[in-house]
Amino acid sequence: MKYKILIPALGLSAVLGACSQEPTTPSETANSAEQSAPVDTQATSTNDQDTMNNPLFTESTLPYGLPAFDQIRDEHFAPALERGMALEMAEIEAIISNTETANFENTILAMERTGQDLARVQRVFSNITGTHTNPTLQAIQREFSPRLAAHSDAISLNPDLFERINHVYQQRSELGLDAESQRLLERYHTNFVRSGALLAPVEKDRLREINGELARLGTLFNQHVLAEVNDSAVLVDSAEELAGLTPAQIQAAADRASAAGHEGKYLLALLNTSGQPILSSLENRALRERIHNISIARGTRGNEYDTRAIVADTARLRAERAQLLGYDTHADFGLELTTAGSKEAVNKMLADIAPVAVVNAQREADDIQQLINSTEAEPFELAAWDWSFYAEKVRRDRYAFDEAEVRPYFELNNVLTNGVFYAANQIFGITFTARPDLPVYHPDVQVWEASDADGTALGLLVTDFFARPSKRGGAWMSSYALPSGLLGGAPVIGMHQNISKPIEGEPALISFDEVTTMFHEFGHVVHGMLTDVQYPLFAGTSVARDFVEFPSQVYEMWASWPEVLENYARHYQTGEQIPQALLDKVLAAEQFNQGYSTTEYLAASIVDQALHQLSPADVPSAEGLMDFEQKVLTDVGLNYAPVPPRYRLSYFSHIMGGYSAGYYSYIWSEVLDADGVEWFKENGGMRREAGQHFRDTVLSRGGSVDAMQIYQDFAGRSPDMVHMLRRRGLAE
Repeated sequence: MKYKILIPALGLSAVLGACSQEPTTPSETANSAEQSAPVDTQATSTNDQDTMNNPLFTESTLPYGLPAFDQIRDEHFAPALERGMALEMAEIEAIISNTETANFENTILAMERTGQDLARVQRVFSNITGTHTNPTLQAIQREFSPRLAAHSDAISLNPDLFERINHVYQQRSELGLDAESQRLLERYHTNFVRSGALLAPVEKDRLREINGELARLGTLFNQHVLAEVNDSAVLVDSAEELAGLTPAQIQAAADRASAAGHEGKYLLALLNTSGQPILSSLENRALRERIHNISIARGTRGNEYDTRAIVADTARLRAERAQLLGYDTHADFGLELTTAGSKEAVNKMLADIAPVAVVNAQREADDIQQLINSTEAEPFELAAWDWSFYAEKVRRDRYAFDEAEVRPYFELNNVLTNGVFYAANQIFGITFTARPDLPVYHPDVQVWEASDADGTALGLLVTDFFARPSKRGGAWMSSYALPSGLLGGAPVIGMHQNISKPIEGEPALISFDEVTTMFHEFGHVVHGMLTDVQYPLFAGTSVARDFVEFPSQVYEMWASWPEVLENYARHYQTGEQIPQALLDKVLAAEQFNQGYSTTEYLAASIVDQALHQLSPADVPSAEGLMDFEQKVLTDVGLNYAPVPPRYRLSYFSHIMGGYSAGYYSYIWSEVLDADGVEWFKENGGMRREAGQHFRDTVLSRGGSVDAMQIYQDFAGRSPDMVHMLRRRGLAE
């Protein structure tokens, strides 16, 4: 795939793909012209023996090209990246030096064929550094992110190469190209222009400097966030303080503490969100407050992992780059190729929903406050660290069940095989078979082979569900390989979550939210797995940022579809189906707490837009960054203390990567998703015919067609926002 010019400033981690709670966080690219000079492959590969011993120098011979994880070592990545850059620059030079007049075949198609070795290595490197990193790999990231950025700039800012692309583009109406080829040509021209191809030489030099610094800052931020979340784990002295947790959770905390050298104590790991799931169970209010305050302070503590300067500098450089490229703000630049199209459209949608969400959140807060007043000997005012604990009590009272009752029916492997995979078989006809014979990068990882309805081999799925200190937060889909008509190949897709691993011998019992997340991520998986396009640039999830969540959010509906639930929601010990009465309560509770969840999401989305709609001069300093966040929330009426933003700027990994000025995408896509779910219901629900239609009109097409045209082709209509509002309990 041509991530390097899909949009400017996508680097190492851009090859990771789409995601859920926490999308991939690509480093931003580019550096100095000196660093982008072609590398001597003979110097990089010192001898034939080195080439033979580095498994990244050649395509894997494993099924579907699965990386040889059992052979790849940390020391293999740097020389493989060096070699990949050198090979791609040689391919680019061959295009430029071609004496034939530029045409679609010798320029655009030739470009699509370049860089395959580098892309293959980058995909492996990005996946490994996201899932199982270490200091050596992080050092390689810091070294190569600006170098890869410079390499990208050396291509996209090369005037001779752009001259050839522009020549073909100017002849586009006379070439007789099919629709996908025409789109490819137009996208190449657009991408090069957006990458600075029309700038004067001095402006290109400044762009290289900006991109190089953004690449460095992006890598540094990602590494700081991971280090900070690990460093912020909360140490507890006694088991009594952990009242409310299950024995397995307490034992896991004891094991973490012991491993960290705190024998006899308990270590509570944090996730990268503001709210910590553990707060819904902990009875000790003082400990809840401590955990919450530590959580929201991450990145602002003045320690070596403080991220405020990184965020402020990134925002300022992005704003400068946008103006250099002819846009008012980074948001204008980032939204140009989305389905929203403009910051005005995004601002209006967020402004329309925010007041309704806050009113709902305040109504939910009133219910919680009433419970506190009626049950606590010494009532207190609801605070952020109380919300999830008492909301769970309200839900338990209102719907007469608690999460502990439900978890035994959601054992992780059973949810995957008899839920997620079962639904895929019913809807799309595809099946998954375990491949324990294939190598993995961590013992918790599994590999599955996918086959189509007619038995045709499709590709591989690599699943990685458990949290660990070497793994970034959140849930996401990634790709190791994607097929295209031009280059062939088969999909190798990664699927990741951060579920707490049970102690040895205990089952992995997950919450219904984690079940839904698994279905969501698998929606991204099939978007990659079922891609059927001619050109690599359009393969899989290479679509507009605010469209990419649409297929995954649609797939969530099968988590609660009766036929699917009946197949997977079974007690892990007895095999009995979840009682209908309990299931009804679970489903009835789906709209519960939507005011809270919508408000925390919108708060983060609006802060993202506000930061990226500033001019360079208006970007706050590191010292003023969090005050800026507070002011934005106050100005829009979202400064509601019991509901902090889902992410604060100091650990908002989404917007330091591919979702900058794009965090709104989840709710924008949900408009399409909610309308799409209605389409499925109108067309018989879980029918192979309906699934095949979705596969043919949406999943297979990648980015080869305009996103809204894809939706129109699927649904036969424009989406109606009312379905999303009703789902969230924000409309009648």
